[in-house]
Amino acid sequence: MQTIVHELSAQERVCGCCGEIRHEIGSEVSWQIEYTPAHFERIEHVRIKYACSHCDHEGVGAQIAVAEKPAMAIEKGMAGPGLLAYIVTSKYADFLPLYRLENIFERIGCEISRSTLSVWCGDVADLILPLYQRMAERVRQSHVILTDDTPMPMQEPGRGKTRQARMWIYLGDESQPYNIFHFTESRKRDGPLEFLRDYNQVLVADAYGGYNGVVAGNAIRRGGCHAHARRKFVDAEKTLPEIAREAAEFYRALYKFEKDTAALDAASRLACRQQHSRPLLDDWHERLRVLHETLLPKNPMAEAVNYSLNQWKELTLFLEDGAVPIDNNASEREMKRVVLNRKNSLFVGNARGGRTAAILSSFTATCRRHGIDPQLYLTQMLVNLPSWPMSELDAWLPDRWKIRHSSLQQTPITS
Repeated sequence: MQTIVHELSAQERVCGCCGEIRHEIGSEVSWQIEYTPAHFERIEHVRIKYACSHCDHEGVGAQIAVAEKPAMAIEKGMAGPGLLAYIVTSKYADFLPLYRLENIFERIGCEISRSTLSVWCGDVADLILPLYQRMAERVRQSHVILTDDTPMPMQEPGRGKTRQARMWIYLGDESQPYNIFHFTESRKRDGPLEFLRDYNQVLVADAYGGYNGVVAGNAIRRGGCHAHARRKFVDAEKTLPEIAREAAEFYRALYKFEKDTAALDAASRLACRQQHSRPLLDDWHERLRVLHETLLPKNPMAEAVNYSLNQWKELTLFLEDGAVPIDNNASEREMKRVVLNRKNSLFVGNARGGRTAAILSSFTATCRRHGIDPQLYLTQMLVNLPSWPMSELDAWLPDRWKIRHSSLQQTPITS
């Protein structure tokens, strides 16, 4: 904090009434918030060399030793951990494309090309890959996983064109609170099959048919998304507004019960769903069957009705398990942030760029989930991780780091 004291000049202190000098009797305090632009700092590492003159005199060599410097996040790289953390945070938490970051750096006196920034992001992703893999393992231990996907254009080498790759999101439950992104070069079910290998709990997703192959033949139970089902009726409102209004009233009542039970544990929530939500859904199911018989097949409202009927088993799984959410909105919100990044950056350059985006987005999204400052977390991690023992890697999981960091902040300083 900076304090600036404003005083009257000697001439201004003279009383205009009697000519005597005014004396100080107090002060008035006001506050102003100022901004100091970021700056680069060049740090010189000097490693002192030592030699043994006695051994050198005896003809066995000077036995030279050089002081070690701390392990760097990027071996032989110029970027320090704070700079790397700022680049990653800017692109994957604030959705700033690298060409804009290049211009910002140039304005404050340091020219770093976007290609170099891209390489550095890839190097950071390589360093934290083991921790990313550990987070993915933990997500697969969740009782409930929420998933969604969105297109991610990828440039085709040498052709100047892009083709549609895919970015997937997998949200662990509260016991494994991590958000994991996974990049694939297509939307085939190979992506979920690869990520969800050996998983046998509950997968909540939209109606994408590829998930059928994922859950078929194993113990995975699939939950549906009522937000998607409701959206179908909203989209068809213009064709039959009365039915759309009826659907809106049904979902208003259904979601009110979910809101009222949000703070309950899974068992208590399930009991309330059985008492209040199940009768609503049973009545709505009968209404949908009647509409299916009366509406023309190609009517948009018929498509909305058929979506719910075809997904009814998945849409009612939340009535059997209190830990299963009523919709997939949490994962969709994460996808919207990927869309923001895609809108600003347009595409990834290659498969490695997509993998880098998936790894770094996983950490910034998980930081956001836990209310962590990604700049601070990533800086501390990049300082320590190069020399950190792999057996203690879990200490740098975002939720574990938050607990440790909070306890350090609360520890009183004693003299």
